[in-house]
Amino acid sequence: METKYETHQHDVLVIGAGGAGLRAAIEASAMGLSVGLVCKSLLGKAHTVMAEGGIAAALGNVEAKDDWKVHFRDTMKGGRYLNQWRMAQLHAMEAPDRVNELEEWGALFDRTKDGRILQRNFGGHKYPRLAHVGDRTGLEMIRTLQQHGVHTGMHVYMECTITRLLGSAPSGTGASATPGRVDGAFGYWRENGKFVVFESKAVVLATGGIGRAFKINSNSWECTGDGQALAYLLGAELLDSEFMQFHPTGMVWPPSVRGTLITEGVRGEGGTLRNKDGRRIMFDYIHPLYANETADTEAEADRWLEESTRGTGGSARRTPDLLPRDIVARAIHTEVKAGRGSPHGGVFLDIFSRRSAEEIKKKLPAMYHQFKELGDVDITKEPMEVGPTAHYTMGGIRVDPETQETRVRGLFAAGECAGGMHGANRLGGNSLSDLLVFGRIAGLFASKYAKSTNARRADAAQIDVYAREALEPFDREEGVNPFAVHEDLMNVMQTHCGIMRNEKDLLTCLRELDRLKGAASRTKIAGGNRHYNTGWHEVFDLRNMLIVSEAMARSALARKESRGGHARDDYPEMGPAFGKINFVCRSGRTGMDLDAVPLPPMPDEIAKLLKEEKQA
Repeated sequence: METKYETHQHDVLVIGAGGAGLRAAIEASAMGLSVGLVCKSLLGKAHTVMAEGGIAAALGNVEAKDDWKVHFRDTMKGGRYLNQWRMAQLHAMEAPDRVNELEEWGALFDRTKDGRILQRNFGGHKYPRLAHVGDRTGLEMIRTLQQHGVHTGMHVYMECTITRLLGSAPSGTGASATPGRVDGAFGYWRENGKFVVFESKAVVLATGGIGRAFKINSNSWECTGDGQALAYLLGAELLDSEFMQFHPTGMVWPPSVRGTLITEGVRGEGGTLRNKDGRRIMFDYIHPLYANETADTEAEADRWLEESTRGTGGSARRTPDLLPRDIVARAIHTEVKAGRGSPHGGVFLDIFSRRSAEEIKKKLPAMYHQFKELGDVDITKEPMEVGPTAHYTMGGIRVDPETQETRVRGLFAAGECAGGMHGANRLGGNSLSDLLVFGRIAGLFASKYAKSTNARRADAAQIDVYAREALEPFDREEGVNPFAVHEDLMNVMQTHCGIMRNEKDLLTCLRELDRLKGAASRTKIAGGNRHYNTGWHEVFDLRNMLIVSEAMARSALARKESRGGHARDDYPEMGPAFGKINFVCRSGRTGMDLDAVPLPPMPDEIAKLLKEEKQA
């Protein structure tokens, strides 16, 4: 084992270089601090580039009636009112400034005829709200943040895996409680396997999602719950872990690309979902919560699309094809289960009969090329086959809504790895604005914390323990293949903790996760070479995914209702008592502890906004 470690010191360390991480690093650099940005892959390759539809912000460029209050109500309603209300409010209020800021930094958005940022319709949003760049918005966002960020003086560390956060966990209760503190991070260079230490006053986690825990998913290889697991291991809490969003439209054919995302923008531009008989399915699945505002005939839905596209407004109600994702995904699941699905186990998404070939290629260029190249389907001439795919976790690290700080002092989180903003279900487009809004807030308050505290050297003994831990898979005489355990995990989660759940499946899931944890503790890496050792990388990804998977299954078992991204066929309705609590997971003495915590109280003026919506 190495006895000396490469060491870097910064005021603020940001782990993750997607939208939230870059925005946090930019903000911290603007505060005049030394900032380190660590990414698991290459800069510019984060999963944010996969986001297609747009950035949700109440700019009011297409519909002047739109404002932050409407956006806030839509977000709370979409989250079935389990959102941390203050996060949803801050998000709705600040999103327009963040989009305009992105434009000032060089983002090239699609335009209205009078030159303003164009906005499109998306599921669950009352008005056209998504600022977009065709169907490649995430790529443009990362390009803009990256180009702006590299000139701010931040230090970028690419292809580096962080295996542990350094510091102390919270301990005790009441007057004797200590909050814990983060002192940096420990990891290794993926290229050569050499260890590296980052000492930092503050750490921002922005590592993204957990989709790779599922067999069918839309996520890139980085999305293995790293930030959530790192925070949990240092004593932070995980919130709302039961809520996993299955995006309704992923590719279902060919098998090699099953789960690959198809943007909601296809439906935003007029696409319709049809079963094998050619019947539009969503009119049969209008949720009571959205009944008053949703068209119940094809004629009204088409009239709404025409009025919305022209920006003229009118009396027609929204098409049910743009209901929130949880409703649409379960509708597709039900159609397939009833034998009305497409040949390869999905339904049909039709845009070719709704828009001209020229419009499709202009508005949805990535979708056109994706299907042409991967599925040999010309979406200007024939429908797509689509089905649900594990896409986004609404749960994540529990943070303070105002600062994004966890219960570990100096440890902050933003973006998908942080929980609370989206409640039980995320609306499309809210993810990219979430990254910008809370990335900035996390960077700002991490900087303020760093300025107010003295640097502390990392504990050398703790580093040695983590170094030995990292090398254990090389030292075992025999063991299991981590890739085989990961494959097993994906099948377990897909089968027993997927789009529809019940008590029997969830109990089976927890038993299987215990078995897999045992297997993961015995993983063996063939050969002693640490250079580009993908098996070694998989060991840490697996550990992280097992932590977040257990949190999801435990929370899902406790939530005996169906709400948003959590659906149980043994408890198919929303339960009033469960609408008042969030579930929180934390590391306990004998394993993972689960607690129900009440929703934070809401000021009267905010409650009035939601009451008006519920009565509308």
